[in-house]
Amino acid sequence: MRFFAGGYEVAVVGAGHAGIEAALAAARMGCSTAVFTINLDWVGNMPCNPSIGGTAKGHLVREIDALGGEMGKAADATFLQSRMLNRGKGPAVHSLRAQIDRREYSAYMKRTLERTPGLDIHQAEVTALERQDGRWKLITRLEEEFVARTVILATGTFLQGKIFVGDVSYDGGPDGLFAATGLTGSLRALGVSLRRFKTGTPARVLKSSLDFSRMERQEGETPVVPFSFETGGVLENREVCHMTWTTPETKAVILANLHRSPLYGGKIEGVGPRYCPSIEDKVVRFAEKERHPVFVEPCGLHTDEMYLQGLSSSLPVDVQLAFLRTIPGLEQVKVMRPAYAIEYDCCDPLQLDATLEFLDLPGLYGAGQFNGSSGYEEAGAQGLVAGVNAARKAKGLSAMRLDRASSYIGTLVDDLVTKGCTDPYRMMTSRSEYRLVLRQDNADERLTPVGREMGLVDESRWAHFTSRQEQKREERRRLRETVLPPDPALNELLVSCETTPVTTGVRLEELLRRPQLDYTKLTTVDTGRPPLDPLVREQVEVELKYEGYIRRQESAIQEMRRLESRLLPETIAYDRITGLTREAQEKLNRVRPRSIGQASRISGVSPADISVLLVWLSSGRAQCGAINPDAAEEQERGKEKNGMNGKLGKTGETGEITELKEKGGTR
Repeated sequence: MRFFAGGYEVAVVGAGHAGIEAALAAARMGCSTAVFTINLDWVGNMPCNPSIGGTAKGHLVREIDALGGEMGKAADATFLQSRMLNRGKGPAVHSLRAQIDRREYSAYMKRTLERTPGLDIHQAEVTALERQDGRWKLITRLEEEFVARTVILATGTFLQGKIFVGDVSYDGGPDGLFAATGLTGSLRALGVSLRRFKTGTPARVLKSSLDFSRMERQEGETPVVPFSFETGGVLENREVCHMTWTTPETKAVILANLHRSPLYGGKIEGVGPRYCPSIEDKVVRFAEKERHPVFVEPCGLHTDEMYLQGLSSSLPVDVQLAFLRTIPGLEQVKVMRPAYAIEYDCCDPLQLDATLEFLDLPGLYGAGQFNGSSGYEEAGAQGLVAGVNAARKAKGLSAMRLDRASSYIGTLVDDLVTKGCTDPYRMMTSRSEYRLVLRQDNADERLTPVGREMGLVDESRWAHFTSRQEQKREERRRLRETVLPPDPALNELLVSCETTPVTTGVRLEELLRRPQLDYTKLTTVDTGRPPLDPLVREQVEVELKYEGYIRRQESAIQEMRRLESRLLPETIAYDRITGLTREAQEKLNRVRPRSIGQASRISGVSPADISVLLVWLSSGRAQCGAINPDAAEEQERGKEKNGMNGKLGKTGETGEITELKEKGGTR
């Protein structure tokens, strides 16, 4: 028999990386918030690789931090080893990655949730959602009934989770936890379109059974660069990692047992991640390669479990042991946890608005792997967006929208809700057309003002940010106004750096623009340099060296935002617009783009279709024709979706939202 257990403004289902950021954001914005998780001991669990960051993912963590999220701080507090990837390439693709102590990270996040005012934590499985009188009812396995104005689904890989190891399969979540088996039917009854995705993880092995002398040692990088813009002090690496390679014998064992893989035997129906394939996928898809890298990484300071990055598998346990022992350094390996694949339910993100609210279910939001993405960082980013917007919805405020030019978070969300995904989505730098502007070093400059407007950046952090910005402006002025005479010492330095000597006075900013020079090399001649924050120094140098390219991207951004400002009525029946191709009509009716800019990014909508839409808008027919029969009902639903309740008027009329648009924080 059900009993009423409490009411909240925001409820979050799941306490993984998406759920954590969603719950913290909503509570910090002043909403009464609850988070539900199947097991409180595994808050913020890392069931796959215990690491944070990586190519493009490091950008997401920096952006989460800039907006006022927690992931970067938690990573800085619990990392084992840190490295900056892609140092040999341009600054647009420099990405921070850290190996994390998974138990310390989980404990840090659990403690943070526990100590956040206005946030309640419940160990409970939500088995049903019901919509009643403009609110959501959440029913748990123990027949508790909670009520919330808004709900965020951040179920990760638990929703109808199923584990596969060889011929064996059973209902279950990651790391031996229970699957969430009750909620799927309720979501289908609400009209949510679900599909099956799959991911996998390698075996965990005993450290003492490994021969590290046969592997390549990989030290952490010093000085350690933190994820969070607020982390102070000197950070130190606490562990080392190692690298080895598979062999032709490894490949032979896998190919001989491929028929025993549930992936190739047809038992797994879910679609796996394209950019993180299992080892059996690798030997099939890249048949010409005789070996693949294996990274041997610690799971924590107080455990001897090691993670074998690059060896995800769903092969039987005996086959796993056989192929592992063909790898140098793993000849005597002892497996502590076998590799497995997990299949789970997730939604089609084309059902979502850019706020991550369901288009047809006001007040219901999706975040993380539930939206079809993969990765802790992608999950945390979506959780933050959903948490902010659910809180603003509960308070009757307009939504926060991050566009593609504001952030990788904006790119991630736009890709999901506009293009959709046919396999688990992973963020990469190549997904952004503005990556030179969206560097990890300037994430605070791009997004901290937005976090401040949302109520997630406190006075202390804001003061720190504004001080750093003032230091940057002053340094740019100093470099512009300081002229060095062409003395022998300067020219000797220039020649030694293989760049042209000068015959007249030269500004410091002109010297810094030269690719052969940097702040460090100019130390002896730049005698008037004040003490600089390392971040300010990095930003100034990058902006000077790439000024022309950055200016070009900023012009492209202006054009993109011009198209984003051409809003499309929410009530258009695209199949009634003459000139659109049949495919464009179908895709536009399904996605319901908010603007011409978003419409142009939908797969199957051609430039010719966009021209038709522009002509249609300009003709005035947008105000008088091609409207769905249920226009009035659709308009009311659209207003509710965008956070308009009569108090705010049209989206963007409040001063804070208008200011955000000027700063690039919304679209």
